[in-house]
Amino acid sequence: MKTQKENWRKKSYQKVNLDTKILVVDQILNGQISTNSASKKYDVPRTTTSYWLRKYSTLVQQNTGMSKNDEIKRLKEKIEELEFLKDFQQDIIADMELITGVHRSEIG
Repeated sequence: MKTQKENWRKKSYQKVNLDTKILVVDQILNGQISTNSASKKYDVPRTTTSYWLRKYSTLVQQNTGMSKNDEIKRLKEKIEELEFLKDFQQDIIADMELITGVHRSEIG
């Protein structure tokens, strides 16, 4: 008599190419398909699709991490631009106060 354990066989899956992995991860991240649905549709274990998602997230973090200096530089430039704009607007307000004789403190 066979036991329950003897009847159980591990399911075999075919190897998935990189393009398919990227497609699956993209569809999951864009909300087009769930991890469970992707597992069934592409005949891969759920644990494998979860692994692909973790690896992709790690890769994205590494890629954005390398450009931190560029991001800091861009943000500093944006701050400088906004400070210039603020100073320019304050100059216009001061000029209008001189022209009209009405000061901001008198308005509100």
